[in-house]
Amino acid sequence: MHSLQKSPRRLLAAAGTTVALTTAALLGLPSAATALPALQDGPEPTPHTQEAHAPEDDFTAKWTRADARQLQRVSDPTTPPRENSMPASQTMPEVPQDFPDMSNDQVWVWDSWPLTDEDGNQYSVKGQEIIFSLVADRSLGFDERHQYAKIGYFYRETGVPAEERPENGGWTYGGLVFDEGVTDQIFEDKSFSHQTQWSGSARVFKGGEVKLFFTDVAFYRDAQGQDVKPYDPRLTLSVGKVHSTGKDVKLTGFNKVTELLQADGEYYQTGEQNPSFNFRDPFTFEDPAHPGETYMVFEGNTAMPRDEAYCTEEDLGYQAGDPFAETTDEVNASGATYQIANIGLAKATNEDLTEWEFLPPILSANCVTDQTERPQFVFKDGKSYLFTITHRGTFAAGIDGPEGVYGFVGDGIRSDFKPLNGSGLALGNPTNLNYQQGQPFAPNADQHPGAFQAYSHYVMPGGLVQSFIDTIGSPDDFVRGGTLAPTVKMDIAGDTTNVDYSYGDGGLGGWADVPANININPGGQVKPLR
Repeated sequence: MHSLQKSPRRLLAAAGTTVALTTAALLGLPSAATALPALQDGPEPTPHTQEAHAPEDDFTAKWTRADARQLQRVSDPTTPPRENSMPASQTMPEVPQDFPDMSNDQVWVWDSWPLTDEDGNQYSVKGQEIIFSLVADRSLGFDERHQYAKIGYFYRETGVPAEERPENGGWTYGGLVFDEGVTDQIFEDKSFSHQTQWSGSARVFKGGEVKLFFTDVAFYRDAQGQDVKPYDPRLTLSVGKVHSTGKDVKLTGFNKVTELLQADGEYYQTGEQNPSFNFRDPFTFEDPAHPGETYMVFEGNTAMPRDEAYCTEEDLGYQAGDPFAETTDEVNASGATYQIANIGLAKATNEDLTEWEFLPPILSANCVTDQTERPQFVFKDGKSYLFTITHRGTFAAGIDGPEGVYGFVGDGIRSDFKPLNGSGLALGNPTNLNYQQGQPFAPNADQHPGAFQAYSHYVMPGGLVQSFIDTIGSPDDFVRGGTLAPTVKMDIAGDTTNVDYSYGDGGLGGWADVPANININPGGQVKPLR
């Protein structure tokens, strides 16, 4: 296990890393669409109309294998070791190893999210920006953090340009949101070995009231760390208030948790169907096409028993006569059926947002990937952009792609979504698909040193993207993260995204930069920030 180390290097790229990407950055690639490399042999993507359906309709878009195999078609098979084989226009610039720590060595930090309204605007309260993060004590090994995760918060003065802030972003760690024992109240079985908090989202209302949506989790493990019974994740809500003096921030409330949803086994897989199921990461919003209605997207899995799961011709998505098409028999025999992620949808049925009903999933990724983490919507130019994140290691057999943000566009929140850039990749880590990935704690010697550099991306207003640092480097020289990465910018237009290399320094903005664009004062007055 490698703890966080600080290197004297202050380079955008470590020795031996991607030539193509750093050259692109130094040349200042324009933010408009850039030419993609010649496509390698492979199937044509599935046609998608982007047509909208009513949110309550029984229609689920499919991220198909034909779509996802476009990832390998844009990867350069001649790329040598430790260089990036993916298009620079969808690749995050390289993050240096000597990164600052936003918590000043107090806690590990990973998944983070801002205070938002129903439209995704990011708020400060009386001049203080506030973010929520998953945190864990640094006495733990970095890879032990997940079963000990708690939600903490940070704050800083708003309206300060990134270049004028302290290098680590200028955040003050405010502590944990919940007192000990609050989040275990909803679990009937109190014999859990670990009780933890996972990601979600935060909505701010007049007067500084905050509704914190998150994943409340109980693990039931023996002394050897083996599951006694499946873990128990639930989508939940807690309500509190932000108090800002203009110099510091305190939270009150957050002393009760309301259970909203458990996986149902009809649309969303349960622990009985698969002990390793995914059900987490609630993100709430208002649909512009249905004013006054509040919806939630979240990560799920298709509701099939793990050992009986199968994929259909529609999941594969090949066009008739495609010479590169697979058969369902081939795919179902390959082990790809263990990867059946979806993105769920639910609708609030009361004004307090304490009662919800499931709707059918809006996207399935059967036989493509097992994880569609932290889904969110961005509404732009009359289009609905659905973003999610996934790991290279969770793709199904026969599918390969980098860790990062994947996106889809349609005419509504339930649409025949079209994968952005043909494959779905919106912003990935620099990765060489010609070589295995390794693990964050043991990267592959031939892999690009930035393949694990960032994860858990969150797309902000204006196409800004924040993430946390996981691992940077190769086996002979790598460091672990546990703090937020530099913010980067994607230009989102139509069915494409492109990294804006003119943003910040070669495409890298301020460290841990999560800027508010609206301020709310204690009287409830709202004012846009310039």
